[in-house]
Amino acid sequence: MATTKMKIRKNKAGGHDVMVLAKHPMETGLRKDKKTGEKIPAHFIQTMEFALNGTVVAQANLGAGVSKNPLIGIAIAGASSGDTVSVSWIDNKGEGDSAETVVK
Repeated sequence: MATTKMKIRKNKAGGHDVMVLAKHPMETGLRKDKKTGEKIPAHFIQTMEFALNGTVVAQANLGAGVSKNPLIGIAIAGASSGDTVSVSWIDNKGEGDSAETVVK
């Protein structure tokens, strides 16, 4: 189900901008199925962690109010060419995904 994509760009401040697109339904648990009228169970990303060379540098705590297929961005200072940036997330059902990219 899940597919996570990540892009890294150098920013004007000398650091790097990391953009992550997580394909996820992000259901609140409040919306009803149009065909059955039943509530669609909650299913959303809870935690997303960013790491630079294996050391966690940022954590985002998401919730049910975030839109489907969230695009999350952070800025990382101190990353150099050849460093590895990784992201991983887990949702309220225990499912998760990750991605890794090398800084150019």
